Amino acid sequence: MEPLALINLAVFLGVLLLVAYPLGLFIARVASPNAHPVGSVLGRVESFLYRIAGVDPQEDMSWRKYSVSLLVFSLIGVLVVYAVQRLQLLLPLNPQGFAGVSPDSSFNTALSFVTNTNWQGYAGEATMSYLTQMATLAVQNFFSAACGMAVAFALIRGFARRGSDGKSGLGNLWVDVTRCTMYVLLPLSFVFAIFLVSQGVIQNFDKYQDVATLDTVTYEVPKLDAAGAPLKDASGAPLMNKVSTKTQTLAMGPVASQEAIKMLGTNGGGFFNANSAHPFENPTPLTNFLQMLAIFLIPAALCFAFGRMVGDMRQGWAIAAAMSVIFVAFALLALWSEAHGNPGFSTLGVDISGGNLEGKETRFGAIASALFATVTTAASCGAVNAMHDSLMPLGGFATMLLMQLGEVVFGGVGSGFYGMLLFAVLAVFIAGLMIGRTPEYLGKKIQSFEMKMVSIAILATPLVVLVGTALAVMLDPGKAGISNPGAHGFSQVLYALSSAANNNGSAFAGLSANTPFYNVLLGVAVWIGRFGVIVPVLAIAGSLAGKQRGEPTVGTMPTHGVLFVVLLIGSVIFVGALTYVPALALGPVVEHLQVFVK
Repeated sequence: MEPLALINLAVFLGVLLLVAYPLGLFIARVASPNAHPVGSVLGRVESFLYRIAGVDPQEDMSWRKYSVSLLVFSLIGVLVVYAVQRLQLLLPLNPQGFAGVSPDSSFNTALSFVTNTNWQGYAGEATMSYLTQMATLAVQNFFSAACGMAVAFALIRGFARRGSDGKSGLGNLWVDVTRCTMYVLLPLSFVFAIFLVSQGVIQNFDKYQDVATLDTVTYEVPKLDAAGAPLKDASGAPLMNKVSTKTQTLAMGPVASQEAIKMLGTNGGGFFNANSAHPFENPTPLTNFLQMLAIFLIPAALCFAFGRMVGDMRQGWAIAAAMSVIFVAFALLALWSEAHGNPGFSTLGVDISGGNLEGKETRFGAIASALFATVTTAASCGAVNAMHDSLMPLGGFATMLLMQLGEVVFGGVGSGFYGMLLFAVLAVFIAGLMIGRTPEYLGKKIQSFEMKMVSIAILATPLVVLVGTALAVMLDPGKAGISNPGAHGFSQVLYALSSAANNNGSAFAGLSANTPFYNVLLGVAVWIGRFGVIVPVLAIAGSLAGKQRGEPTVGTMPTHGVLFVVLLIGSVIFVGALTYVPALALGPVVEHLQVFVK
């Protein structure tokens, strides 16, 4: 492992923890219902929003009402995003005159953005108008992230509240979503967007620009008949026309504003099809570093917000430590894999001393690209600055398994944290079985109802991933999208379902997924992957909120020490390994052996 890779990783984690700690303390204030986090002026604005919406901010919702409110809010978001896509040709701020998006793609995109997945089967700059990008996709970037934080707040309150104090509800969804958006996501996004503009990320409403190129570019396009179908020769090969040009069309648009919340909200996606590899989204090594930091910032801060809200900062540090250890292990694997490159190129006389540069931007190189890939798949972000389809087999293995662990290693905004708390509950349950005591976490007894809900939440996404992958590789419409036969083609499908069900949104990108089959399959996967976890989490929170919080005794297992951190890491890794290793063996493991074992 090159020293540069280790330095990059150490600096990244050091800066992350340094910035996340004070932000976590502030987020704990945002989650408190008793005071306005930043003073009375914005407090009056907040109160005004509740009045015009008809919301009683003092209402303490039960877990059922919290769940139903969240589901209804999300369904309304799906309908709005779907409608705007279908009608965008008739709506303003469409200087390129883009037609309405197809029904299956609109369905997939609406579900994807509302669930914080941001899977994109389309090229943004060739499909979506400025209005669609801003008024629906960017808005859902804020709302989906705020909803994830709200669910995390609800679960933390379930642990923090004592059933005997008269507060057995989970707070108020509308207050939580409003405060997360108003006090956390909007201010951070505004500052980050200004920084991105200063570095060269564009922010405008101009028409696309035609510019002269330095050299003449020649490329081939298929010949089409009068009906627009490709013409073929006698052997069935497509007939091609050569086209030469000295101009290039550069897409414009309000990019920086969407880029900021896409990273801070762990949404992923991109204004451009090339995503964060595009120089208008991610122009410099500095923006690349800060975009990685932005992805992990709020998920890491929630660890410390948790410690403050439950009255024991050691609990927050324990969760952060478990996340950090798992992340470092997978990051080192990906960095090592990408730093060595493909030995097949050496036999062709190609210098691979710079690592695996296939599918990567030279301004970032193998190390920064591998670290970005690990960050974005550890968090449920999905933004990419390189082609994941070109990762070495072990690099693809690391990124894929990080998603399959449930996106709990820092994870998405809110979703990663409440996912890790599920594993914490599982860890203390296993420990309780081992020593013959009723398991407890933070003074709350973990009983059969909580474990049933934990089981449903942990198994929901693997069920969707494995069943969906099986369907895709069995059915002709699924196999038609695979660009690479064999182990790598299977990896493409397994990665896509893992990304969708775990609300990540990144892709190997070798899979042709913008088809009715994959748009419907992945759309269903993102919905189940989001709410198949959220509803059980809220049920657990409601059950815990009604229980008295006991004081620790000499027989209570400490949940802030090294032993608990090790047990928590083991629970995460072994559940992921036992669930997915057979499928991984058919994909990246076989591919690694094909490359390195002759």
